[in-house]
Amino acid sequence: MKNAFDTLMERGFIAQCSNVELRDILGRESITFYVGFDPTADSLHVGHYLQLVAMAHMQRAGHKPIAVIGGGTSMVGDPSGRTDLRKMMTKETIRRNAERMRKQMSRLLDFGKGGAMMLDNAEWLLGLNYIDFLRDIGSLFSVNRMLTAECFKARLEKGLSFLEFNYMLMQSYDFLVLFKKYGCRLQMGGDDQWSNILAGADLIRRKEGAEAYALTFTLLTTSDGRKMGKTEKGAIWLDPEKTSPYEFYQYWRNVDDEDVERCLLLLTFLPVNEIKTLCAHKDERINKAKETLAFEITRQVHGEKEAASAHEAARSLFSGGELDGAVPGLELTLKELEKNRKVIDLLVLSRLAPSKGEARRLIEGGGIYINENRVEDVFAEVQEKDITGGRIMLRKGKKTHFCFTIKG
Repeated sequence: MKNAFDTLMERGFIAQCSNVELRDILGRESITFYVGFDPTADSLHVGHYLQLVAMAHMQRAGHKPIAVIGGGTSMVGDPSGRTDLRKMMTKETIRRNAERMRKQMSRLLDFGKGGAMMLDNAEWLLGLNYIDFLRDIGSLFSVNRMLTAECFKARLEKGLSFLEFNYMLMQSYDFLVLFKKYGCRLQMGGDDQWSNILAGADLIRRKEGAEAYALTFTLLTTSDGRKMGKTEKGAIWLDPEKTSPYEFYQYWRNVDDEDVERCLLLLTFLPVNEIKTLCAHKDERINKAKETLAFEITRQVHGEKEAASAHEAARSLFSGGELDGAVPGLELTLKELEKNRKVIDLLVLSRLAPSKGEARRLIEGGGIYINENRVEDVFAEVQEKDITGGRIMLRKGKKTHFCFTIKG
């Protein structure tokens, strides 16, 4: 079986690695590793998804994953990449969020007997004696060194609370507990976590006299450095109630040409040579690669049926075929339509615009279409001729669609 380190390197995952010998270790033995997940939302998003794919590559190569839910650390808040203080959460909210996250993780990770584990660091953090923790763990950390870490720099100007300053110690303690209890020798995570992960490996060396390893992944960004996974509506979630399978599919179908190959390498399990062939041409043939990207990721997250439905719906938008319910939409009776005939009202009703003022601005900017016909007048109303096949299709810009199904 191929060395997992080589797989991750070839596909562009690896940003930083603490020890050059990690590659040899991954090639000759099975090791236990962990990745931490923040349970402050009730769904994972595409940033987490990249980490899950990396974990899946590791598990398929014979290594054992531990997904650690930060039920304890989330009560403090991770300052990494933030400029504000994170809100605290109740234990019940964290538990509920963790259950939903496990279900989403199960799409890629095998949690069966002897497989992946999910643990909550509240199990060992909430019962700590503070004085003992300071004497045993805090004494091994240098404040001067901690203040040079990237995860604190962004907060120092606005003010870093002492509560957050404890986060590095707590995450490092997680690694130590997992090392002692489960033999976990590797922590992986996003590259913005490098300082925290490295501190944990260093703590194991100081306390146990043993070698532990840190490995970080590249962040999911576009070719020009912008963070991926965001739309006008917010984050791209793995929960179909937050981001519909159709919207999810469309997001990947419409990535920039320059980003297709990288997304295929990082977010799908297609062989590298197949990906290179798909992306060999930079003309209109790149659309085949985009369709493959969208279908594969949607299939992995939502299943074959939803991926096929989203794929067909996307094609139907340009052919006038049946949409099969995959496009976001709403049913309206003729009576309800009569009350909302103005395009401005329909835009607000569909949430393509948050307000009538914004709807007016979109129309004036030429960005609104009814059944592929641009709306020129801010006072325009839909007519009987606009109901085709029992539906009215709204489009905002090039990519965002909404379907009103009209019932008698």
